[in-house]
Amino acid sequence: QVQLVESGGGSVQTGGSLRLSCAASEGAYRKYYMGWLRQAPGEERQGVAAIESDGTTDYADSVKGRFTVSQDRGQNTLYLRMSALKPEDTGMYYCAADVGALSDRCLGLSPDTYNYWGQGTQVTVS
Repeated sequence: QVQLVESGGGSVQTGGSLRLSCAASEGAYRKYYMGWLRQAPGEERQGVAAIESDGTTDYADSVKGRFTVSQDRGQNTLYLRMSALKPEDTGMYYCAADVGALSDRCLGLSPDTYNYWGQGTQVTVS
């Protein structure tokens, strides 16, 4: 069982920046993938960014060039650096993870890919 805890959400003005963090309880897996997914009110949960244990990343088209996902393996922590924020970025941001390797990189942006989830952290842009 993997436990994930997100932090760093808040309210920012359009054009501002935030960095979200996700602390994972397990860090000994050789192969894994993690992602950030968000859910706006009245909408389905959608993938924002994903990263695999080898460092490969993927991003939703709507955030490319503005968001950066990274990891600190020594601290078992996942980050999402967000800049040039827009009101459309508003939502509950969830950290997710699973063990293994993605057969297709784009699967990292699919909520159905993940078995482990954090509680979410709210991001509001206005």
